[in-house]
Amino acid sequence: MLGALDNPEPSTHASSHHWARELAKLGHTVKLMPPAYVKPYLKRQKNDWTDAEAICEAVQRPTMRFVPVKSPEQQAGLMLHRTRHLFIRQQTAVINATRAFLAEFGIVAPVGRNGLDELLEIIDAGKDERIPGVARSCLMALRIQLYAFKEQIRILDRRILGWHRTNEVAKRLEALPGVGPVLATALVASIADPKVFRSGRDFSAWIGLVPKQNSSGGKEKLGNITKQGDRYLRSLFCVGALSVIRYAKIHGTKSRPWLSGLLERRPTKVAAIALANKMARMAWAMMVKGEAYKEPVALAR
Repeated sequence: MLGALDNPEPSTHASSHHWARELAKLGHTVKLMPPAYVKPYLKRQKNDWTDAEAICEAVQRPTMRFVPVKSPEQQAGLMLHRTRHLFIRQQTAVINATRAFLAEFGIVAPVGRNGLDELLEIIDAGKDERIPGVARSCLMALRIQLYAFKEQIRILDRRILGWHRTNEVAKRLEALPGVGPVLATALVASIADPKVFRSGRDFSAWIGLVPKQNSSGGKEKLGNITKQGDRYLRSLFCVGALSVIRYAKIHGTKSRPWLSGLLERRPTKVAAIALANKMARMAWAMMVKGEAYKEPVALAR
């Protein structure tokens, strides 16, 4: 039996799934563990010897949780999502830098896409005398980068949509309200085996959508969500939940009594987190049981 470390961050232990597949071909039983679960067994100084000792100790714990080994196809799909997410963050950074630099010369525009288009038109025209020549050359470089990011994100969106159309599980998940091609394919790529989660709540806890517990003496105290686990999936679920709430507010919430009652008692963003939790549990059930989405009775009338 071989214990190995696994980390959701691509910059650390990025080759763990590759070596797990290679060692499995040689007949070894490979178990991947998150580093956070191994760290408590590490004694004092960190070196190869103490790391190996901690892994051997942790892998024998009866309650230890392991990470299923991903296939090359799943890793490729996850890379597609990570690359798209990276380009979106860099695009946001370029937009913020462009707005900040132009504001230094008294040129501002409203927040949003229309305001950004106004600023890009000023840069393209190159006639504003408030912008010095050196600053204009820097702004032109940022504009080129921004257009390049937009084109790359558009290409990746088309590839994600193409992969979504060829995957049966992703197509079934899309029927769930609030789940689109991006979230559906991200779930397929991130979860090698949904059956490793004992329940929908365990799956939701893995994403970080359940409340923190500070319970003692038989008294349960629940706080904000843990925000542990996969940050990317959590953000996609929250965005999907907000889209469902926005649609319900426009078209009425009578067909969704649970959501209607929640919005009456709680703010919109709190309701969105609760709905995201519910969506995650339903998505897990659909993946484990291999079933299609079934509308609640209130919606089927």
